[in-house]
Amino acid sequence: MLNQNQTPLLDALKANAARPHAPFYTPGHKQGEGISQPLVDLFGKAVFRADLTELADLDNLFAPQGVIQEAQQLAAEAFGASQTWFLVNGSTCGIEAAILATCGTGDKIILPRNVHSSAIAGLILSGAIPIFLNPEYDPVLDIAHSITPNAVQFALQQHPDAKAVLTVYPTYYGVCGDLSAIANITHQYNIPLLVDEAHGAHFAFHPELPIPALAAGADLTVQSIHKVLGAITQASMLHIQGNRIDCDRISKALQLVQSTSPSYLLLASLDAARQQMALYGKMLMSRTLQLANEARTKISQIPGLSILEIPSPAYKGEDSTVQRFPPLRRLSVGLGGSPGFVALDKTRLTVTVSGLGLTGFEADEILDEKFAVTAEFASLQHLTLIISLGNTPADIEQLVQGFTTIAKKYRRTNLNVKSHLWQDFVNTLSPALHFSPREAFFAVSEILPLIETSDRICAEIVCPYPPGIPVLMPGEIITKPVLDYLQQIQAMGGFISGSADTSLKTLKVVK
Repeated sequence: MLNQNQTPLLDALKANAARPHAPFYTPGHKQGEGISQPLVDLFGKAVFRADLTELADLDNLFAPQGVIQEAQQLAAEAFGASQTWFLVNGSTCGIEAAILATCGTGDKIILPRNVHSSAIAGLILSGAIPIFLNPEYDPVLDIAHSITPNAVQFALQQHPDAKAVLTVYPTYYGVCGDLSAIANITHQYNIPLLVDEAHGAHFAFHPELPIPALAAGADLTVQSIHKVLGAITQASMLHIQGNRIDCDRISKALQLVQSTSPSYLLLASLDAARQQMALYGKMLMSRTLQLANEARTKISQIPGLSILEIPSPAYKGEDSTVQRFPPLRRLSVGLGGSPGFVALDKTRLTVTVSGLGLTGFEADEILDEKFAVTAEFASLQHLTLIISLGNTPADIEQLVQGFTTIAKKYRRTNLNVKSHLWQDFVNTLSPALHFSPREAFFAVSEILPLIETSDRICAEIVCPYPPGIPVLMPGEIITKPVLDYLQQIQAMGGFISGSADTSLKTLKVVK
């Protein structure tokens, strides 16, 4: 057992920041002496004294042998990994590196269609061929959950030459699928299970939270420590266990996608966040869960509002006769209590506001402007909020008061929007990619008005953000229903990202 009280990297940075010396190295502001006054006024000088480069005592992120190595070893033990890498380019670079380390050009990888855009970037960089699975779908709430074990089994039977399986756990809504079963099936083919666990870094620290990905059998997981724990934005970790993944390939892949001038402020925040959770994690998560439960209870009692919970096993969706785990590129109708939704992160609060006759976008705007309450993201029917160790009882009181007032003062008779947009989108997906994402991304392209792009091959990533799930990606056929979907999301207040023209008046297509 390592001494989790230690913070080797943080201590080394503190010592070097306080050491009197004449600095003739980067960064140019020289420990804040050359920083602009407006930045000093905002942050103070102390943070800039610690903004240092790879000095001898501070180790090297790409070849760690000192304090970074020690900090990563402590993190591996705290999070249950055999080896951990610190990430300063967010979980994005971790997902990209995971794909680069396991797949080469032409290799197949099985993954959900609702992956984050970073996975699509990994496909473009690696040249891997995606075998997409549609997640289970809740037709009442219009929410996509997790892919299912049988869907993974079916895909591997059809593509036994796949090099890896990647899944999202939890989803942006906090929904967790049956990861243990997916791991068992994946390992029967002796290939690794990669997990985008960006929103689940806290799972390892409380028994009332879903099982962590590594404990469920994942070979590799990427966690955004900054999203739900106490690290600085952009600070993440990549963990592995077992021998299905070559550690050297992970290290080399990370060198391709991480900065060669890593921020030691970010690295030190990972060291400190790990220590905080290793020593006080259960207590902090108990308090966080208590706040979340209070919010769930009070908001669920407000007329017109409801909270996302694990569905009853008796719930059978709209059509219980639909094949439970359908083939690739087919929709799985939501089945309550199914392997697509076996656990829920109770610190993630999704409030359905459509019962008030409001869209999530409208409710989000009202909460923000009238009550100074800012949600994580909005969708057509819902608002999703993250309750973390940084929230206070006053925050919960302000949130509940905001929803209470909205329900009384802003309620409308009905909500005049389509309630099955995700289902409509899934039903219009192309049966297959025309080109690989890499081929389409690097192909000769042209920019056309949106109305002229139907039936053309997309050459860029297009996704509403948040949560950053691509609706179009390089290599896919653009269809009119997908264009309609994007325009309706935009009309409802969503933001289109990834594409060169975020106004969505034009799209880039293969020429």
